[in-house]
Amino acid sequence: MEWSIAEVARMSGVTARTLRHYGEIGLLPAARIGAGGHRYYEERQLLLLQQILVLRALGVGLPEIGRILAEQVDEVEALRGHRRRLLAERNRLDALAATVSRTIAELEQSRKDGQPMTAINRPENLFEGVQPSQYAESLRDFPEHAQEVTRRTAEMSPAEVQAGQRERTAWMIRLAELMAAGIPADAEPVQAEIDTQYRALTALRTVSTDEYRAMGRSCVDNEAWYTAYEAIAPGLAAYQHDAIEAYAASRLG
Repeated sequence: MEWSIAEVARMSGVTARTLRHYGEIGLLPAARIGAGGHRYYEERQLLLLQQILVLRALGVGLPEIGRILAEQVDEVEALRGHRRRLLAERNRLDALAATVSRTIAELEQSRKDGQPMTAINRPENLFEGVQPSQYAESLRDFPEHAQEVTRRTAEMSPAEVQAGQRERTAWMIRLAELMAAGIPADAEPVQAEIDTQYRALTALRTVSTDEYRAMGRSCVDNEAWYTAYEAIAPGLAAYQHDAIEAYAASRLG
């Protein structure tokens, strides 16, 4: 049995344009190409597409997916490996969501009581589910930056690593508070937060305007980033993306 590209797009939720792109780069060749250049897919291609989409959901870039698919021998064993990765990622995201929810609750309680958060929360609890290696892994679509993050992290003490994690968590929570207050993404308070993030980013290495915009798009396109933002507040991923776009347009040219 075979399916047309339109049918595969409808079943998978992947656009026909993306399916054609996967074929052009060798990830998902069509089973056959009919009259007029129409592509048709069989069961093997559907299984392959499933693997591609699973790996994309795990934040794996297309070049790395190509390498993984080229090296695998047995489809069932490959799917078992993908399942293990998905379960591990689910557990990590569950831990991250619980950590952020607890931090929000404790921040609210500390403000209500007029106490510093450290009086009611062990600092290490802030970082359950957020490990530096996983942060670098999520940057795989930006290999130069991931390499620099990995190098800098290796030179840091545990206390410095925790400080960096604390800072990133605080950025996300502050943006969520601004979003909840109804402040537009291009408003000055939000742009000031983005400026802080951008300066910390460029302290690691020079980041071009196009690359920074691509990082902004990854807030919604990169599954790991998107899930982390949405675990804090629904809509935060798009809010961060819009704020970065506004910052790049108004301050980076």
